[in-house]
Amino acid sequence: LHRIFDTDFAELSHHEDVGLLAFSPLAAGLLSGKYLGGTVPPGTRMSMQPDLNGRSNPQSQAALASYDAIARKHGLNLAQMAIAFCLTRPFMAAAIIGATDMAQLANNIAAADLQLSDEVLGDIGAVHRQFPVPM
Repeated sequence: LHRIFDTDFAELSHHEDVGLLAFSPLAAGLLSGKYLGGTVPPGTRMSMQPDLNGRSNPQSQAALASYDAIARKHGLNLAQMAIAFCLTRPFMAAAIIGATDMAQLANNIAAADLQLSDEVLGDIGAVHRQFPVPM
């Protein structure tokens, strides 16, 4: 959701040969899919911080719905698509994932083997152009 590195630091990263360690590639759980449609499961971060420290707002929710539509269109898991997208970036050293249970961890790790098609990447790019800074 927050791709400011792409626009502001990617060139510097390339010239200085310094990669990005992407922290929270699932945007504090927004891209996990668990908050889609206004759902807020008990015990989740959003149940304790309703706006996820500014990450959840009308614009980020609209972007999230668009990214979810891409995942569904291509038969992908939203969280895996988000992590796999991070790993396509040329400056990415690693995507630091988090999980609250083993199922989430297994789901997130599976993204390492996911190759996104040019069509998926194009769809992601279109949403980014529509919502360049959603939070």
